[in-house]
Amino acid sequence: QVQLVESGGGLVQAGGSLRLSCAASGRLFNSYTMGWFRQIPGEEREFVAYIMWTAATAYHDSVKGRFTISKDNAKNTVYLQMNGLKAEDTAVYYCAARSDGWGSSPHEYVYWGQGTQVTVSS
Repeated sequence: QVQLVESGGGLVQAGGSLRLSCAASGRLFNSYTMGWFRQIPGEEREFVAYIMWTAATAYHDSVKGRFTISKDNAKNTVYLQMNGLKAEDTAVYYCAARSDGWGSSPHEYVYWGQGTQVTVSS
């Protein structure tokens, strides 16, 4: 089994930056596609970014140019660097993993972290 542990959430002002981390346990981390999703209460979970085992990345249009997903294979950790934060970025952010492909649908990811709250104030 795979466990994902997130950290780095918090309260920041609009225009500020925050770096989220997701530490993964288990083997075959290097072959996973790792994703970040976010969710506002009462709404569906929304795709933010993913990074493939090839290191190719994809982003939701709303975060392109502001967020960067990366990973450190030696540490089994994936990161989400968030710059130029906006109030609408406020959400619970989830780390997720899949070993059988890639994509933006949360239904295709089988491993999930517990979520970390990001609140952006104006």
